[in-house]
Amino acid sequence: MSERKVRVRFAPSPTGALHIGGVRTALYNYLFARQHGGQLVFRIEDTDSNRFVPGAEEYIIESFKWLGIRFDEGVSFGGDKGPYRQSERRDIYKKYVRQLLDNGKAYIAFDTPEELEQKRQEIQNFQYDAKTRGMMRNSLTLQKEEVERLMADGHQYVVRFKIEPGQTVLVNDLIRGEVRVQSDILDDKVLYKSADQLPTYHLANIVDDHLMEISHVIRGEEWLPSAPLHVLLYEAFGWQDTMPQFAHLPLLLKPDGKGKLSKRDGDRLGFPVFPLEWHDPKTGDVSRGYREDGYFPEAVINFLALLGWNPGTEQELFTLDELVPLFDITKCSKAGAKFAYEKGIWFNHEYILKKSAEEIAALFEPVCREHGVRDSMERITQVVSMMKDRVSFVKELWPLCSFFFEAPTEYDEKTVKKRWKEDSAQQLTELIGVLEALDDFSLANQEQVVHAWIEQKGYKLGNIMNAWRLTLVGEGKGPGMFDISAFLGKEETIRRMKRAIEVLGTAPSGAVGGTICTM
Repeated sequence: MSERKVRVRFAPSPTGALHIGGVRTALYNYLFARQHGGQLVFRIEDTDSNRFVPGAEEYIIESFKWLGIRFDEGVSFGGDKGPYRQSERRDIYKKYVRQLLDNGKAYIAFDTPEELEQKRQEIQNFQYDAKTRGMMRNSLTLQKEEVERLMADGHQYVVRFKIEPGQTVLVNDLIRGEVRVQSDILDDKVLYKSADQLPTYHLANIVDDHLMEISHVIRGEEWLPSAPLHVLLYEAFGWQDTMPQFAHLPLLLKPDGKGKLSKRDGDRLGFPVFPLEWHDPKTGDVSRGYREDGYFPEAVINFLALLGWNPGTEQELFTLDELVPLFDITKCSKAGAKFAYEKGIWFNHEYILKKSAEEIAALFEPVCREHGVRDSMERITQVVSMMKDRVSFVKELWPLCSFFFEAPTEYDEKTVKKRWKEDSAQQLTELIGVLEALDDFSLANQEQVVHAWIEQKGYKLGNIMNAWRLTLVGEGKGPGMFDISAFLGKEETIRRMKRAIEVLGTAPSGAVGGTICTM
């Protein structure tokens, strides 16, 4: 038999925002498919109509578009194995429910919720299985005529999978190896509900994977307990030869490693757990997103790829295309991966460093315009080139860079006390004279002339530079002094110096509320 073509799927439920753990699952499916020249299918599992949330499906699709994870077929992508929405496949599932019933692999149960609850009260650790099904109201205990009458009268029912005890179920997992489970511990799972004429996840999942020719099921560890049931279902249908290979990924854990990562952890520690900002249509709550928080999609992809897997080298920065040949699903960790959100911030900083000043300036320019900056893109780019290595997010640039575009209106009190000496006003007045005499105000010429003047006068270099920085910036931050003055130009540099000398005088007195104001 020829080797099967690799086909994997990502099949979220439209019940709300896409969790970052789901994004990682989709990413690993994408990397596996691309590595093997296979296809990635996007399927929507919406059989639980009670949990459907309007807008969730569109949100999921937009998230992957932003992240750059491309699907080959599925909902909104087309393909010849649809429909790809489970709610549109009712008639397909009914055919396979009937097949299981006809072959004695499943049965109809009429137990009401109240009757099931009563049994739970009577029997400790009750589960519907080979030991208890004989005492319940189902087609195994009722006469055929009674079953037909109940159905004709419109009584609601479910179809349960009939699991035979005494079997060893073998699950071959690419990450966890062989997993053996005794069928005695499995319950007769509900496969279909007459109330909404839809299958449960278990049946729909198996039928869809078979008909869509899925070769590998790569999903979260939380689905591992379902794997034995799915193996038995494949066998019940006689589909052993097309059973997919399983791979159950490690959980994403809280940053401290104690339990599964949740939205509450992000709210508590100040990081997003969703790719995009989510507006809950039911509650009106707004949840943070990586996109809106200023993360680059490349940084999010890089960060997630290394949560639970690594290439075995010291390299940490990878593009999506670079990850494809390196990814090895069998090398994924069995243990959960701590969600070290600080590392995500580090990755974003690294991607700011990788991007050109022009790219970052294009993102920073709207922020500048919002603050009334009318400088050219060339000058904004010049500022970014000096300052981008100091930030992890583009939004952090303005507080650091505003002094390039706006003269300080106040002077930081601590910096004044530390850097503004009794002779600073007199020395900087002299420096103004030196700068006014310059015809060439370039960085290199300024540096040469000013250093020569300081040496000639016998002044301390640090005292001059620190006080000068205070006059131009308003505090003790920024790049090299000559970078700042060359950017500001001769006229603006001298204007700021004169204003500071006038305000600060000969000593740092007059500090109020942490700043010395010029107003």
